[in-house]
Amino acid sequence: MRILLVEDDAVLQDVLQRSLQDAGHRVDAAGTLADARHWLRVQAFDAIVLDLNLPDGNGLALLPQARRDGGRTPVLALTARNRPDERVAGLDAGADDYLGKPFDLAEVEARLRALVRRATGVDDQHRLGRLALDRVARRFSANGDALELPAREFEVLWELMTPPGRVVSKKQMSDKLSGFDDALGDNALEAFISRLRKKLAGAGVAIRTFRGLGYALEDAP
Repeated sequence: MRILLVEDDAVLQDVLQRSLQDAGHRVDAAGTLADARHWLRVQAFDAIVLDLNLPDGNGLALLPQARRDGGRTPVLALTARNRPDERVAGLDAGADDYLGKPFDLAEVEARLRALVRRATGVDDQHRLGRLALDRVARRFSANGDALELPAREFEVLWELMTPPGRVVSKKQMSDKLSGFDDALGDNALEAFISRLRKKLAGAGVAIRTFRGLGYALEDAP
């Protein structure tokens, strides 16, 4: 997942960012509403972790931008405002889930998985052909054996499995998987796709190219 973390406490931001990155996610962090609005203008996200007490306003003010153009990026409000009436207000304002501080780091990641699962319609355990993905363990297997992949190939295959059959454009893949210091260009993506096709041979799946549109993971013909 690519996650936008909006938290103004520098220590807590660092702890959350490291925890989510250790769980295999890409995390972009913002400490203010202004920084968060910038991120939403330039980057697509799978989920948002949103503190409400920010230096330049209430984090809930970010929700209209996160919902623009019909977008349904899941939002987990993470805040010390944890009275029942405050939770109700946050959910009514458009947050998809609400977790009070203090919190358990594993619960934050689990709640994010649940939100994205509901938003995308994919399960934690998914199988296509003889390829299986365990999203909780972040593990692929093919024909019953663990499929060991370098990080970039793993990320590309993960996107193609979220959900399988969905056509993913090169731009979508690049936007989701690129960082400022490791942009995923077209040539690199094509090389990863080529390597994955070889490694998936015999697993009952195929990566199909839709010219001018992108790639999709399907049952092998």
